[in-house]
Amino acid sequence: MRNDIKASVQKRLSRIEGQVRGLSKMVEEDRYCIDIVTQIAAVRAALRRVEEEVLRDHVAHCVEHAIASGDKADQRQKIAELMAVIGRSDR
Repeated sequence: MRNDIKASVQKRLSRIEGQVRGLSKMVEEDRYCIDIVTQIAAVRAALRRVEEEVLRDHVAHCVEHAIASGDKADQRQKIAELMAVIGRSDR
């Protein structure tokens, strides 16, 4: 992972970690259920954005490298991995 992407992902994950701690506090304080569910949706959306950023970097770095290498086996493996993770992402 490129350093700039890594720093961005780590920053986002730290923010998400804070959101999750906030969720725990909301539950502890018996906050209104819909408010908790709303915050859960916000955390899920934030995680999706992190996932997209990591996948974008993977395509730009790992998949692109496999294509440029000319190694057909490596190309197939990288594409298969990408398709598998995309297939699992909405479950």
